[in-house]
This record gives sequence, structure tokens and C-alpha cells, in this order.
Amino acid sequence: MAILANKDTKVIVQGITGAEGGFHSRLMLEYGTQVVGGVVPGKGGQWFDEKVPIFDTVEAAVEATGATATMIMVSAPFAPDAIIEAADNGIKLIVCITEHIPVRDMMKAVTHVKNKGARLLGPNCPGLLVPGQMKIGIIPEMVATPGNVGVVSKSGTLTYEVGFALKNKGMGQSTIVGIGGDPVIGTNFVDVLEMFENDPETEKVVLLGEIGGNAEIVAANYIKSHMTKPVAAFIAGQTAPPGKRMGHAGAIVEGGEGTAEEKNRALEAAGVRVARNPEEIPDLLS
Repeated sequence: MAILANKDTKVIVQGITGAEGGFHSRLMLEYGTQVVGGVVPGKGGQWFDEKVPIFDTVEAAVEATGATATMIMVSAPFAPDAIIEAADNGIKLIVCITEHIPVRDMMKAVTHVKNKGARLLGPNCPGLLVPGQMKIGIIPEMVATPGNVGVVSKSGTLTYEVGFALKNKGMGQSTIVGIGGDPVIGTNFVDVLEMFENDPETEKVVLLGEIGGNAEIVAANYIKSHMTKPVAAFIAGQTAPPGKRMGHAGAIVEGGEGTAEEKNRALEAAGVRVARNPEEIPDLLS
């Protein structure tokens, strides 16, 4: 049993005719994802690759296809409205790949999604992959194989590296979830950890964090109090100088808070097996 989505989930893509949207939609289709529609205002009635119908609105797409999930691949100025449109029309899982969305716009969008009872992954995230079943987003399928390790990560490239390391050690994954590294996101570590804790097919968990903020410390507190499954973790940015942003908008150490050392201490105190480099993760879970 995967978390968030599975092979039966019907997915639409907002921005399916764009270069990135089209490219990743094709990969999703090849992997077995049920991409049942695209949404591009002004292109309703057309077809994507002669396979997927395109609609002008999410409302029309949902009515025609019964989709419950969406991937958002529109540009930053329009992404918050796309998120809100999806939530307004009954989409329960919204995966926003778009980066460079202003924090103020995301605060409004995240609140709206929660009020509608929907789930938002991202923005600025790689999405999710259920090995052997489906994916929504940009995670390369070659980094994963079906198994019992759940992975939750702020970083896309780090996710791919660790997924590949696990695969090479014969350790498959139940679900890989990228939550994104922006200051305001729709789903946090604790949300996903709780899902993994309640998922009978997930037996071990990997948490991949980075410097900046306190999300990993909050996660450590949750792990200490609620997790019964073994957790291994890696925090990126261990050599980052204070005040220097590293990668994501939220990955910055300010006022001495949010350092890798601080997060490692909190995780270790919670019983988490902390890696000093990503390649150690599989051995820590063996």
C-alpha cells in the first residue's frame, strides 16, 4: 500500500503543453501513471500526443475524467492560481513542481488548499514516486525499485542519489516523497512521517533534510514521541557558512539557528541513525 497515490490514481497536468510539462507527462505515461487529462486555457478540445485530452479548465477536466490528482507545471506567476483552481474543483492531491513562487502568494495558496481539505506537495519539489506503480512529478524512475523503505526529502537531487544507493544495496522503496525546500510548503516532514508510520508496507524510513529553518527538529520531536519504525537521516549543507543560501530558498542559516549540527543533534537524541554522507544511508538501515 503506497501513501498519497497509487496505480489507480487519475491525474491531470496543468500546463501539459509546455516544454517541461510535456516532457514529464510523457515519462509519467510511460511509467504507467494514469494521466487522464491536461489543462491549458485556450487549448480545450485539443489532444496531447493524440492520447490525452486537453481542457480549458480544471472543472471541465475533473467532470470529464474523474481525476483526483494534478501536477502543476505552469510558470511561477500563474502557479498559485492554478493551485487554488485545483483545490476549488475537488482535486485532493496537488503536486506543484514550479519554483520561484513568491512566499506571500504561497501563504495564500497553502491556506486555501488546507481549507478545502486537499493535500499540496511543494512548491519547488520533485513530486512523488510509487516504485513499480506510478509517479507524479520529475523523480527519475531508474533510482527506485519496489520495497519497504519510505523516503521523504526536501531535496530532489539528494532524493535521487539516496534512492539509487538504496537500490544498489537491494533495498526498494514503498513511496518516495519530495516535499520541497521553500520557506512555505504544503506538506512537511511530520505529515509524511505520520503516513509512513501508519503504512503497513513501509518498514523503514529515510529523512533527507538540509540547513535552514527548524522542520527537521520538529520532525525529530515527532519521531521520538510517535515513530516505532527505524529512521535514518542525512542533513545537507554541513559546511555552509552562516548567511549563505544553499540551493533552496529556505536553506539558509541565520542567527546561528538551522545549522546541520543542531539538526543532527536533535535527530540523534530522537534515536535516528544520522549519516555523515548520503552513501551511508543503506548501511544504517541494514
